[in-house]
Amino acid sequence: MDCRIIKSPSEGTMAILNRRKGSGIRDKIDNIDAVGLVQGRLIEMVVASDIAEKAVGVTTEDIRGSCPQNMIMLAIFGDTASVTSAIEEIKKTWETEQW
Repeated sequence: MDCRIIKSPSEGTMAILNRRKGSGIRDKIDNIDAVGLVQGRLIEMVVASDIAEKAVGVTTEDIRGSCPQNMIMLAIFGDTASVTSAIEEIKKTWETEQW
């Protein structure tokens, strides 16, 4: 599983994520401070989403890959501190538990 944080995402980056997120462009996400990206297997992404939303006040979205039926990346939207905390909690759980 790979994790990255984008602080102050550009307009172009947000356009890419809004186009590729599972809920589609109709539910556009704007005005956020940071985006956390987590990539891995489907089961890991579902668990990571649950951990992130329970840990802090963030919004999660699946990001479609080349095949719309496969969720391989999770985007975590929120303020920088919350996104960072969510990613840290996911990593901590990943390292201490067998998924």
